[in-house]
Amino acid sequence: MASVPNQQAGIIRTERGLVVAGTRITLYQFMDYLHAGHTPQSFRHHFPQITDEQFDAAISYIEANRAEVEAEYQIVVKEDEETRQYWEEQNRDRFAQIAKLPPPPGREAAWAKLQAQKARLKSKP
Repeated sequence: MASVPNQQAGIIRTERGLVVAGTRITLYQFMDYLHAGHTPQSFRHHFPQITDEQFDAAISYIEANRAEVEAEYQIVVKEDEETRQYWEEQNRDRFAQIAKLPPPPGREAAWAKLQAQKARLKSKP
C-alpha cells in the first residue's frame, strides 16, 4: 500500500498505520509513552533520530486527533498481544528444550549467575 498523506504535515498513513513522515516511527510508539504516564518532554530523548519539528508534529497530531489515534492504538495493542501469545505458544516446547541445555563449556560461572538472576526476577511479585 502506498503512503497517503494525511491532513497534517509530517504525519502520513502507511500499511503500518500513522507514522512520522520519512521515518518508520509510528504514532502508536508515542502512545506507549503517553499511556505510561510520561509527558512528551520526558520521552523526547527516546526518539533521537527525528527532528524537533517531526516530534512536535507527532504530538500535535495526537492531541488534535486523540479519539482516532486512541482507537487505532487500542487495535494495535490488541493485535500485538495476540501475536505475542501465538508465538509464545508456538515456541513453548523449544524454549523448554533450551532451558534444559547445559551451560556452554567454560561459561559455567556466568551461567550460574544468570540462572540465579532469573530465579530472583521470577520470585518478585
